[in-house]
Order: sequence, then C-alpha cells, then structure tokens
Amino acid sequence: MSLGARSSVASRNSPERSGAIDSSMVTSVTADTAPETNVLTDLVAQVESGALGRDDALMRVQAGDLDAILHTQFDGGGEVLATGIPASPGAAVGRVYFTSDDALDADDRGEDVILVRSETTPADVMGMQISQGIVTTRGGLASHAALVARGWGTPAIVGAEALDIGDRSFSVGDVVVAEGDVVSMDGATGEVLLGELSTSSSERPEAFDTILGWADEVRAGKLAVRTNADTEEDASVARELGAEGIGLCRTEHMFLAPDRLPIVREMILADTSEDESAALEKLRVAQQSDFESVLASMDGLPVTVRLLDPPLHEFLPSVTELRIEAATSGLSDEGKRQLAAAETWSEHNPMIGTRGVRLGVIKPGLYSMQVRALLDAATARRDAGGSPIVEIMIPLTVTREELALARSWVQAELDSSSVPEGSITIGTMVETPRAALCAAQLAHEADFFSFGTNDLTQLTFGFSRDDVESKMMPAYLAQGLLEGNPFDSIDQHGVGRLVEVGAWHGREARPGLKLGVCGEHGGDPASIDFFYRSGLDYVSCSPYRVPIARLAAAQAVIRNR
Repeated sequence: MSLGARSSVASRNSPERSGAIDSSMVTSVTADTAPETNVLTDLVAQVESGALGRDDALMRVQAGDLDAILHTQFDGGGEVLATGIPASPGAAVGRVYFTSDDALDADDRGEDVILVRSETTPADVMGMQISQGIVTTRGGLASHAALVARGWGTPAIVGAEALDIGDRSFSVGDVVVAEGDVVSMDGATGEVLLGELSTSSSERPEAFDTILGWADEVRAGKLAVRTNADTEEDASVARELGAEGIGLCRTEHMFLAPDRLPIVREMILADTSEDESAALEKLRVAQQSDFESVLASMDGLPVTVRLLDPPLHEFLPSVTELRIEAATSGLSDEGKRQLAAAETWSEHNPMIGTRGVRLGVIKPGLYSMQVRALLDAATARRDAGGSPIVEIMIPLTVTREELALARSWVQAELDSSSVPEGSITIGTMVETPRAALCAAQLAHEADFFSFGTNDLTQLTFGFSRDDVESKMMPAYLAQGLLEGNPFDSIDQHGVGRLVEVGAWHGREARPGLKLGVCGEHGGDPASIDFFYRSGLDYVSCSPYRVPIARLAAAQAVIRNR
C-alpha cells in the first residue's frame, strides 16, 4: 500500500468510527513463562515443509518468544523481597547502591551495580548507564527510569513501594539490605530477590531473523517501525534490530554527559546575554558532534530530532537537596547561585509548566542553537559522503500561532545555512488533547505529526504517570474500573479517539501529512494494531522493542486485511 493509499485507511477509521479492539486479540508484550527458542525454529521448519503458510506462522509467534531471546533470564527462583512494576525485561544481579555517584565509584572498582532510588531524574543518567539493573520505589511504565532503561535494554523495576529506603540501606519488613549487598532482579516479572541467582541467555537462532524478515515483507509500505534513540550506541543497536529510522531523538539526553551538564548550568546561571550566548555556543559545538554520530548511525534513514522538551530545573540539583546542604554543611558561592536558579525555575507542576516550545518562547536562542548544530551536522555528513534525512520536531505546541513562531526560528536558521532547500521537514508532537482536537489548524504549519502518547495519556486521564501506577492502578484494575493500564496499552476509546481525531483532521487539512507515534505505546502489539487501523505511517519504540514492533505491525496488517 502506498503512502497515498494510507489516507484511505485513515478515512476508514474516521472520528465517526472508533473501532476499538479487544486487547486479548493481540499478542501480549510479556509471556507468563519464558518460551523456548525452538518455537521459532519449529515454525520456520513447518513453513519450509509446506505444512504452514507464512501468514499463519507469523500469527502464531508471540512477543514473549522474541523477548526471551533478546534478554537474559534467571535459571531458577529465589526469595522474593518485593514486587514492583516490570518496566524493562531482563535479569540482573549486582550490589546495591543508592546514588549515582556511589554507583559510578563501584563501577570503577569493577563491581556489578543495581541502582536503587526512590525515583530517577536526568541527573542520575550516568549512574543508570553503568548499572546492570535499576529499581525505583516510585513511578510507572512511563516514568523517567522506565523510559531510559527500556531504551538501553537495561532491566528495570519501578514502583516497588515495599522497599523502604533509609540511610545507605533499604528494608522490607524485617529484612535489611545494606549498601554493597547483592540482590537479583527480574525486569520481566517485577521481582526483587535476595542474593545472587544464576542467569542464562538464549542464543539468537537463525529463525529469529527469518521470521522477522517475513514480517517486514508483509508490512512493507504499510507500517514502518522506527526507534526512540538519543545516542550513537542506541541508534546502532536499533538499526541492527531492524529499525527503519529514528522517530524520537530526545536532545535533552545529550545535555547530561559529564562534559555537557556544567555548560547547561552555565547557560541557566548566566547573568548577561553575552554569558548566555557564550554558553550556548559551547553547547552548539558539543551537540553538533552528538548529532553527527547519530546521523551517521542512521545514514540514509529518517531521523526525527525533538528540540529541548523538559523544564530547565531538571538540569540543576533539586531545591530540597540544596536547601539541606545549605542548612548542614553550607553552600559555596556556586551552590548559592544554583539554589537561586533552582528556586526560580522550580514549578508546582512542571509537567504542564514551562517546558517544550514554551521554554523556546522564553529562551529562543536555545532552540536556534540546537537547529544550527543539527544543520551543521547534516552538512558535515553530506560532505563526508553520507545521506542524512533530518526531521525537526517542535514539542508541546497547542496553537497554530505558537507552531508558526517556532517554525520561523527553524526557517531562519535554514535560510542562513547551506542545507539544500526542501531537504529538512518540520513537524510537531501532538501530546495534548487540544493539539489533537485542533489538528487541522496545526497541520497548516506542520510537515508531520508525531503523537506523543505518554503525555497524551497522562493529560487525557488527569493521571500523574509517576504516581498512579503503583498506588492507584492495582486497585482500579482489580475492581474492573479500567480495562487495562493505559500507560501499558493505549486506551482506544479515549486517548485513541484523540489520535483518530488528530489523524483525521490533520490529513483533511493537509493531505499526505506524515503521521507517526513516538510514545512507549509504539512497542505494544495491541496499540500497534490500533495505530495501523488509524492510518499512521510508522510507530517508534525503544531499541529492544523494535523486533516486537516489526512482528506486531505485520500481524496488524494480516489481521486487518
């Protein structure tokens, strides 16, 4: 089916037809038991013998069959200390540490680390990066820890409320686990276990690639699969697993490296426009290098780069930590400046505060710097013989005027660059109910839409994704008040309805408008089936979910023929 024909799919599923399906019809992301790798080999053998057709074989593969091959498993069971929300599959064993600094020190000593935090923030990324597994006592499937861990393929458990974190230890009832003690964790079941369990990994059989190759043939031209990747390493892993581009490159993650974060803080703390411009220029040079490596990893494939999204206070130490330090050991002059800035930028509800394009309105130089760095990176790739395909995405727009203003910043940089005219597309994330309902207006200023279903779910339900999954969600699911966890699989009747409305009206206003999704739902089979029926052109998910998305996209095509 051609891109033009995809509009007919959207027409078939206009806002007048919700067409929600029972999620039981679609393969679950996790299986009750780890499947044997010979399931895939047996299916391939049946097809080759003529006993089974390819489509029938594809429909018999479960997502768990692929997950078990991609992730480490435990050989046996152990004493379960606590159970949280399984956020990123895989088994991990290591010594417990409670801060990123302590985790980094342990890694330097050659220790395997399990990082245990109440919740993680961008400031924890370096410690998370070297950890074998991550456990938090708060948060849900769309929390910072879950999103980052899934992107890296790192086992993670979130919302493990039974863990009571104290001073360099945590306790569960009468059991105390001190810093440096060994624990095991299973990111597929959400179990934290005492002591060291043995692990095993499945070899990737030839049938794995054979079956996914069949899936690619079925979905070709109908539903593409991209990845959410922010680094050269993530992009390379995703491409090796079959990703057809990047649907979401979160530029803020590039700011968190040890050599970047001080520059970001320098920009935030700048007292004069000259100091701010000097800090932005340092960031431009650093970010250009990051962009070049990502574009090289995805050469010849589309890369959607989202301009800075989170509020600036996330790049500063927390107000609480700084105030405690001020009251105990005292703050240096630099610490006092950071505290003043953190208090200035701190917000009661930053998720719906000064972030995304709103931050760009206040500090337009920030977005201009990022666009310059990206255009220079694209030029460098072309000069090196590469074929970069760049899409620039403006986050959190809610009005046509807002998007037109942000687009003008991008266009100004394009006009002053040597980038070939028409080689860069500019679009926006649809992540608020208003953006979905007013899609026809936004489409006049956008070359593409990418539905950010994590935030769209949060804002539609009025749920805090970092709070409700561990506290409220179990009770709601047990009593049947919700059909399922809407952060796990898209709520087709509510959030999905907004996606349909946005897709329908966007294409009515701008025929041929490219439509994608970059929330974590892009890796969930039931959600992928819905997105296909809603007329989207691609889904984007974490690197290690790409094989599952490739399979689920093919199954959606077969199921809806």
